[in-house]
Order: sequence, then structure tokens, then C-alpha cells
Amino acid sequence: MNTAMSLEQARFNMIEQQIRPWEVLDARVLDLLARVPREAFVPEAHRALAFADLELPLTGDACMLAPRVQARLVQDLALQPTDNVLEIGTGSGYTAALLASLSQRVVSIEIDPALARGARENLQRAGIGNVQVREGDACANDFALCRTDAPFNAIVLGGSVAEVPPALLSLLAPGGRLFAIVGEEPVMRATLITRRAEADFHTAQPWDTVAQRLRNFPAPSRFRF
Repeated sequence: MNTAMSLEQARFNMIEQQIRPWEVLDARVLDLLARVPREAFVPEAHRALAFADLELPLTGDACMLAPRVQARLVQDLALQPTDNVLEIGTGSGYTAALLASLSQRVVSIEIDPALARGARENLQRAGIGNVQVREGDACANDFALCRTDAPFNAIVLGGSVAEVPPALLSLLAPGGRLFAIVGEEPVMRATLITRRAEADFHTAQPWDTVAQRLRNFPAPSRFRF
């Protein structure tokens, strides 16, 4: 079997054996997974594992989320072609590529300069032009780096957090959705928060997973009285 055929077989197996069993059945998302080359966003040292059911190490302590987690979060956000999207934690740029393919524009913020540069290159090579990767600490000054493009129809946190800061929720447009992985190991919950009105937020936690922490997000006090 030549390399191209084995690559396509591995991609097919990922979709059929990992993604579909995780209740990702949206035809738009499945089509994206078949079209957007995940292997092009994986560090060369780990490219043989591009379609494996695991997180892949990037630079520093960052990780690329497992394929089924990326697919499920994209499906759960139910993006529309007119959506303005914010992603915090660009990583390799693969999640941004999926989000951009279903929305109008993605602003993606990455704290690690090397990752930001690499993600820009990956997205450019993949021909995805509606993602703006910004380098910086999204959490600084009450999310000041994110505010210039708010409100957002969707916000994605590319790693786990102990809790979702209220200042971040304020950047959602009415009807906007925020996806985050919330909690402490060994139990974290995929969390989808929808802004139904100015001060009306609905929270759902439809599935469990574990993911690497995002840097500099506030952690609640561990002291109990």
C-alpha cells in the first residue's frame, strides 16, 4: 500500500472508529475531518500518531487535543457561516482550521510565540485564510486582547480550566456559545455555556474528558472554612 493510500485509510479509521462512536454524526463535521489534513498540523516527530486517539505533545507543556475531542467540540458549537469566533490556545492551529471552515472568521490567541508562528505557517499551508493568530496572554487585563473583536458568537478554550471567568462570558453575543473543559483531574466536564440574554446563561455538561491546562487562567482557592 502506498503512503497516500495508507494515510487515507488511517484518516478513515479515525473517523469511523474514534469519531462516530463518540456521537459525532454531523455530516458537516465528518466531511471536514475527511478534508482538513490533520497530519499537516502535527509536529513532524509525532506525525505517525496523527490519527491516534490521544493528545500529542507540542512545544513546552502544550498538547494537541485528541481527534474525538476536537470533533465533538466543533459539533457541539453548531457554528454558522456568519459566526465570529474566538479561540484561546491556538496550539498547532488544527482546531482553528476546523472552526474557520464552518464560520466567517476566527481570532485565535496563543501565549507561546513558537506555537503562534507554527500555527500561522500550518494554516497558510492548508490554505485557510480566515484565521488571525495573535500572540499574547489572553487572560491579561481582563481579556483585553480579546475585547477589540467582541462580541463573539462562539468562544473555544483549547485546553482545560478550573472555572470559566465571568469576564470571558461577557464577550459572548446573545445566543453565543462558549466551550470549555472544566474541572480537576481525574474528572473534567465538557462545558457548553449559552448566553440566552444579557444576564441569562445556560450551562450544559454533556460529556467527560481530560485535557492539559491552559496557562494563566485563574484557579479557585483551595482553602475551605
